[in-house]
Amino acid sequence: MNHQELLNAADQYLDEHWDEVVADITTLVEIPSYEELDKVAPGAPFGPGPKQALDATLDLAERLGFATGNVDGYMGYADLPGQTDTQLGIIGHVDVVPAGPGWTFEPFKVTRKEGYLMGRGTLDDKGPLVTVMHALKLAADLGFDRPYTVRFLIGANEETDLMDVEHYRERYADPAFVLTPDAEFPVCYGEKGGFNGTITSAPVEDPQILDFEGGAATNAVPGEAFAVVKADGAQLAGTDRITVAEQPDGAVRIDAKGKSAHASLPDNGVNAIGLIVDYLLDNGIGNDYERRFLDFLQKLLSHTDGSGVGLACSDKDFGPLTVIGGTITIDSDHRIVQTMDVRFPTSIDGDGITAAMLKLTEPLGATFENPLLLPPFLIDPDSPVIQALLGAYREVTGDDRKPFTIGGGTYAREFNAGSSFGVEMPWLPQPEWVGGMHGPDEGMSEDQLKTAFKIYLVALYELQQLEF
Repeated sequence: MNHQELLNAADQYLDEHWDEVVADITTLVEIPSYEELDKVAPGAPFGPGPKQALDATLDLAERLGFATGNVDGYMGYADLPGQTDTQLGIIGHVDVVPAGPGWTFEPFKVTRKEGYLMGRGTLDDKGPLVTVMHALKLAADLGFDRPYTVRFLIGANEETDLMDVEHYRERYADPAFVLTPDAEFPVCYGEKGGFNGTITSAPVEDPQILDFEGGAATNAVPGEAFAVVKADGAQLAGTDRITVAEQPDGAVRIDAKGKSAHASLPDNGVNAIGLIVDYLLDNGIGNDYERRFLDFLQKLLSHTDGSGVGLACSDKDFGPLTVIGGTITIDSDHRIVQTMDVRFPTSIDGDGITAAMLKLTEPLGATFENPLLLPPFLIDPDSPVIQALLGAYREVTGDDRKPFTIGGGTYAREFNAGSSFGVEMPWLPQPEWVGGMHGPDEGMSEDQLKTAFKIYLVALYELQQLEF
């Protein structure tokens, strides 16, 4: 079977089944499948939403003709048997980040508008997952030679702790190679290291900052934040992104409107927590300790290359380190708790990041914790498998873009061999009302999903021609 025959079959399948694909995406998007650890139960280790989405995806896989399995609610799989037990893996995820503020569309409903599917998960990662699963269905129907079994892995904990993969890998061997449709085309051969930190101030006595909240997730630039402070509201004025409202008992509420973005692309966003920190410092709000801590937060939040806190570095494959502050809150002991997300190249490691942060936090009597550490992940961009994926992309699109690395983390790094492969094409223009992953008004082009369908079909064929 040649590529033209594959593409003709893809066009026919899309003509006949695209509304079905959209309906399957809609079924998953309507499930608010973000992690809720206070609601875990047997078979639902990440809460009811991820479980419901995993069950629905396994139902879809069975309807499409695949043999399925549920790995204790942590992960599911759907198999397309080949001539050997050697596996090629595809992995997507059905968990999502919370909706967060700022939506103009219903987040947990698919709205079709001008060729776009709008809703949480249409891009990350329910839309791509369903698209690839239908491409695998067509591959099965076409019956081309398959030396290798294809195992489609369905994750339920990608957005937080990746416990789904850990649980799976304790019980099953890795596929020979894994691709995940959870980044960009043409093909990614490396991912920056990932580091999450939690900074907790000392308890604040006689506070002037009564409340401070912002952000929906550690790994997203916060689009909104607010603080309630002791201050004279008559002396405070709003700005383009700041509103001020007097409250009872001499308090003032300060709201900031930033711009959400994925933590790996911080320059695409405006950090609302940082806006409030700047505003409080500019207006002399806070007692001595609070202002010292705010000064530290300003150094952290105002420099996305890490230069404010001694983390700036880069390398040839990944470019510069990035850092954001994702969430902030005040706990029951009136300690300010700020989370941070670092994407780092090979020129620094987790110990180096921790040492730099402790140098700044210890003099403040603050604590620093590192709940997540992922080393950088790299494979050879000239390897046969990367070149096969690149060839599939170029065959379908006629575009000669080169392999690249990313700051985001995907499932690929969790396996012995893998790569992220689509579906985004960020160089293509899209309407201003279409948001990105992890932000409000997340959306995905239907035409891009259809193009991705064709790319995945050709890639599945080409991977079966390689030696693993």
